[in-house]
Amino acid sequence: MQTATKWKIGATCALLGLGIYVGHAWLAGPGDDAAPTASNAANSNPDSVTITALQAQHVSVESVRTHDFSQQREAVGYIDFDQDHLAQVSSPYQGRARQVLAQAGDDVAKGQLLFTIDSPDLAQAEGNLISTAGLLAQTGKALERARQMITIQANAQKDVDQATSDQQTAEGNYRAARDALHTFNISDAEMDRLVASRKVDGELRIVSPFAGHVSARTIAPGTLVQPGSTPAPFSVADLSTVWGVANVSEDDVAALQPGQTVSVSIPALPGRTLQGNVSYIGNAIDPNTHRLMVRADISDPGHQLHPQMLADFVIRTGQPVRSMAVPISAVVREGDGTMTVFTTQDGRRFTRRSVKLGKQQDGLDQILEGLSTNERVAGDGALFLSNALALQSQ
Repeated sequence: MQTATKWKIGATCALLGLGIYVGHAWLAGPGDDAAPTASNAANSNPDSVTITALQAQHVSVESVRTHDFSQQREAVGYIDFDQDHLAQVSSPYQGRARQVLAQAGDDVAKGQLLFTIDSPDLAQAEGNLISTAGLLAQTGKALERARQMITIQANAQKDVDQATSDQQTAEGNYRAARDALHTFNISDAEMDRLVASRKVDGELRIVSPFAGHVSARTIAPGTLVQPGSTPAPFSVADLSTVWGVANVSEDDVAALQPGQTVSVSIPALPGRTLQGNVSYIGNAIDPNTHRLMVRADISDPGHQLHPQMLADFVIRTGQPVRSMAVPISAVVREGDGTMTVFTTQDGRRFTRRSVKLGKQQDGLDQILEGLSTNERVAGDGALFLSNALALQSQ
């Protein structure tokens, strides 16, 4: 894409450069002591061109510099919920919603009540607790009477044994009834109040499993709730951390490792760059796109990111490499595909030189071969020089 863009920019700037060159040559006229027609005639190097002082005002000269080029891979993707902290909150038992106490968009605390339902299963379990509690009290009294009677030899030992067995059975049933209510998240204190009042309520309370944000709500009072139904009545997400899902080219997979730093830019939030770390690298390449899914954990305490936002990812795959660099405008792609720059010592005479490019970052092209750090090159206006050299060779 960068090559195609440079072709378009090059074509446009070449036309502009041609106009500047012809116009300046016309302005200079035959009497200009610095006209290129005179000085270029003496040039023995076909890759050199000399420009006038007026033309030189439109050509910037840049020193070859050194720059730290990051070892990185770029990809595009999107933001998603942290699925490890996303809960689909439903009821484990069937019933109709009695109260709905939270709205979509609310922030909720761990254990906060979200909704209640009238549950026949809970009502049956509460009734069973009340009956077993009554039976336990009755068998306890019967055992106490049997023990008192045997002291005065008013009954046999087998009557005491039978009363003891009945009391143990009742106690086991009572404990089983309490354990059954624990599955409904009924506390021991609530069970004690239920036994004391002997009043069946049947209201099942559904609470948030952790502190988070209500991302969706599909329930209203009177709604029939079925276990496992979709969508769930409530979705609660911890948005302090989100996932960045990047689709990385298969050519870059070998350079990826868990834990690498990821910079994330969101087009919808211009000017902001968020940091994260690679937490998961997919196992299979998509056969249609030949890309691999890579996931990063991104901290977002301000809740600025929203699932399905588009995102640009830069994954740091190694330590920065220091090498020579020139501005992007200094590099010209010639018609045969060769990448060239124009070196100069005085800002008037420029010599074309082929270079080998590496990465392109921060408005700079990495120079792998063809230049040294003590040289100067044309920056803005390099395309004009290429055009002028082409006219000179005709």
